[in-house]
Amino acid sequence: MPRALRRLVHLMLFCPLSKGLQSRLPGIKVKYLLLAWLGILIISWIVYMQYASYAEMCRGHVCQMVICDHYRRGIISGSSCKALCDQKTLTLHHCMSTSSTHQVYVGLWKDRPVVIKCSIEDPVNIDGVPETLARPEMSLFDKPTRGTSMDEFKEMLHSFLKANLGEQPSLSVLVDRVITLADINQDGKVSLAEAKSIWALLHINEFLLMVALQEKEHTPKLLGFCGDLYVTERVSHSSLYRLEVPHYLEAVVPEALSSGLNHWLAPSWPRRARITIGLLEFVEEVFHGSYGSFLICDASPHHVGYNSKYDCKMANLRSVASEAVVRAFLKGRRCENNVDCTYGKDCSATCDRLVKQCNTEVVQPNLAKVCMLLQDYLLFGAPSDLRGDLEKQLRTCVTLSGLASQMEVHHSLVLNNLKTLLWKKISNTQYS
Repeated sequence: MPRALRRLVHLMLFCPLSKGLQSRLPGIKVKYLLLAWLGILIISWIVYMQYASYAEMCRGHVCQMVICDHYRRGIISGSSCKALCDQKTLTLHHCMSTSSTHQVYVGLWKDRPVVIKCSIEDPVNIDGVPETLARPEMSLFDKPTRGTSMDEFKEMLHSFLKANLGEQPSLSVLVDRVITLADINQDGKVSLAEAKSIWALLHINEFLLMVALQEKEHTPKLLGFCGDLYVTERVSHSSLYRLEVPHYLEAVVPEALSSGLNHWLAPSWPRRARITIGLLEFVEEVFHGSYGSFLICDASPHHVGYNSKYDCKMANLRSVASEAVVRAFLKGRRCENNVDCTYGKDCSATCDRLVKQCNTEVVQPNLAKVCMLLQDYLLFGAPSDLRGDLEKQLRTCVTLSGLASQMEVHHSLVLNNLKTLLWKKISNTQYS
């Protein structure tokens, strides 16, 4: 192209634009400078909140230091102590704690991914749920005392389990299971350090449930312990949803945005149906099991996980409590209204306002709570030929009450109908 023609094109295309930009340049500079500063402030605030939250919540090094000190002094024992304190083959990596008193870490044990949980101090409650069932206020490792015989220790265990699980015909089997678990060197005897460790662990609600439900398919496997620190298998997806908005951003991030992103990131519908079937099976497992009934007192999507095969695994059992414990909590409790009769987040009973005491029967059963959760998780993306029936069955499910007159046949019928509907859709496919 000749030089004169290039100059003409340049003048026609760029000069007017440049003059216009030049006239607006001061305004543009100020506007973009303010936006840049605002962006820097927001990012700095998020980084600060993240760091402050991490510093407050994540104190695994303190937990490890205390546990290893007790171990070296011979106060506690456990199958994971050598790996944690001597061999250093059990290591804490990524912090997942949501409470400063209950430490949760993803770690490695001989290159195997695991979850490590430990309590730093004795909280009275977290979100209204007693962290321990009957945890003593004094030192965790003060019982049993020196000189306690094996028969006396077994009697201690039986009384404790009866108080926390109710009178069950198979409690003696559970006592034997606890004794076997405590005997880490398998010599048929339980040392004082072993007994102190297992006694402290049993006062942690989640640990007790894992021991009672260890044969169940949807409960994470217990891999080891040291004092009141315990190690479980890692659930690859620890929540039904992949995106969790930090609490300090909830006010600025619209719920519709986070919900939409979670729907977009969720597994395909057949895989969600498979996870749902597993969750419904867990509801069956904890209803009138070998060691009594258990109540889900916070049916949060953040407590339900799944593995790489899309099998449901309960990533967090801290919100599950035995019916015996909930009834004991409600019995004789003074109240002014129904809100006063709540164990945990949503194990609620009614208040008898005449005598100002709570009734002991929980109003909403596990199945209704789970179905409320599934209304969001399962309906979006559902096949068009199934959506109508699925919506109808979930509506029926969420209206179930916890009254004894409905608890048996009606609940089983609703649960089985829902499972059958989902299973028919995914059976004989790659998702079954």
